[in-house]
Amino acid sequence: MKFFNNSSTITGFILLGFPGPREGQVLLFVIFFVVFLLTLMGNGSIICAVHWDQRLHTPMYILLANFSFLEIWYVTSTIPNMLANFLSDTKVISFSGCFLQFYFFFSLGSTECFFLAVMAFDRYLAICQPLHYPTIMTGRVCTNLVVSCWVLGFLWFLIPITVISQMSFCGSRVIDHFLCDPGPLLALTCTSHPAIELTSSTLSSLLLFIPFICIMVSYSLVLQAVLRVPSAAGRRKAFSTCGSHLAVVSVFYGSVMVMYISPTSEHKAGMQKITTLLYSVVTPLINPVIYSLRNKDMKHAIKKLFGI
Repeated sequence: MKFFNNSSTITGFILLGFPGPREGQVLLFVIFFVVFLLTLMGNGSIICAVHWDQRLHTPMYILLANFSFLEIWYVTSTIPNMLANFLSDTKVISFSGCFLQFYFFFSLGSTECFFLAVMAFDRYLAICQPLHYPTIMTGRVCTNLVVSCWVLGFLWFLIPITVISQMSFCGSRVIDHFLCDPGPLLALTCTSHPAIELTSSTLSSLLLFIPFICIMVSYSLVLQAVLRVPSAAGRRKAFSTCGSHLAVVSVFYGSVMVMYISPTSEHKAGMQKITTLLYSVVTPLINPVIYSLRNKDMKHAIKKLFGI
């Protein structure tokens, strides 16, 4: 990928992040450092529990382990640079560093959208087609779905990001965000590029709504099937299994859609930072909490892992 354009005098960008006094920056550093460590430990525990407990070697938990692995890399694409900026006086990110972060953040986010859809499909098969589930969701099919999520995620925004990285940037180097986001980057280009803006917007819309529709359809069918279960215990178990997934979906998609459909206002930059934090920092943090606390098998495996 070409990261530097000879016609541009830009050698880097300034990420404003969350401006404030030095004491406030140190406090934010401590908060996000703790969040980062908790996210790594929580998601790492799920991966280890699934790996070491033979009872969890099923498609549902294999998908969950991959999802946790994804979340670890998702927060790693943003928080370390954010932590460095809290203690930095210049808050500069290099041109290449900015576009690498741009690529990995959006690729991992795209992969998460696909994973959430696949996990919803898995729950649909398990609850609505229980007799056929073992023959449909085989180990090979599960592996193919996992690989497809990763490949599609990392190819989805490759062309737009490559094109944007080769544009000429002039004027202010300031990005009013804590990461390299396409909106502020395009605003810094020397000329407008409606074609690439339309392409990025179209890809973002397809990425958001196609998996979301698949998730909603899957869980609508699951809900219908659960309501037909005669025993109250059976209904509670099915709702408990799906409830954790729906909680993660709600936080992730809710925050992303609020950002994309919210009207332009003078507080738009602040709103973008908060909503981006929700789906890029909060979701990876609560993912292990939701799945471990609402799932008996996962709680047992984690207790066994830590010798509790």
